[in-house]
Amino acid sequence: MPNYVYKRKNISDLIEASQNSDIKALEELIKRVQKDVYSIFFHLCKKKNDVSDLTQEALIKMAKSISTLKSTKNFKSWLNQIITNVFYDYTRKNPNINFDYNEKELNEIKDKIGCEPGEKCLFSEIEKFIKIAIISLPYDLRITLLLREYEGLSYYDISKITNTNIGTVKSRLSRAREKIQFALKDFI
Repeated sequence: MPNYVYKRKNISDLIEASQNSDIKALEELIKRVQKDVYSIFFHLCKKKNDVSDLTQEALIKMAKSISTLKSTKNFKSWLNQIITNVFYDYTRKNPNINFDYNEKELNEIKDKIGCEPGEKCLFSEIEKFIKIAIISLPYDLRITLLLREYEGLSYYDISKITNTNIGTVKSRLSRAREKIQFALKDFI
């Protein structure tokens, strides 16, 4: 089948074809999810040079275990479970990594904010301050917020991925939102 046929397929069809050893479908599936996977690791990981490696590792694990996915409806939460496990493994292998940003590091990030004329400048600046607020969250709050707000997962799915109960997920999400709101009080 030509490549353009795969580009027209919906994600469920790509998943099913990938499960049946269709390499071209798997390639297209990887192309469609790699930006989301990268984005999650970018928000989780302090060492930006490790983000690409973590993304690649998660995508390889996804490709190797796609046949174990029982339902295409569960693909998003299944993939997020892989991402979370890859990141947990990364934190275990690198116990000296500090996931909290100190004031100096946050100021360095703020100093790198560039400006362009007009609305684009304002939007870009606010977007960067939102990213700074997110990466300054403690790890457990950050991952819960990303899974809920960026991935749109339910409390139940987040509780399964993070191995916590739903009450803990709700509490972490509430605290994360409060911290983000406080960090952005000058903009809101």
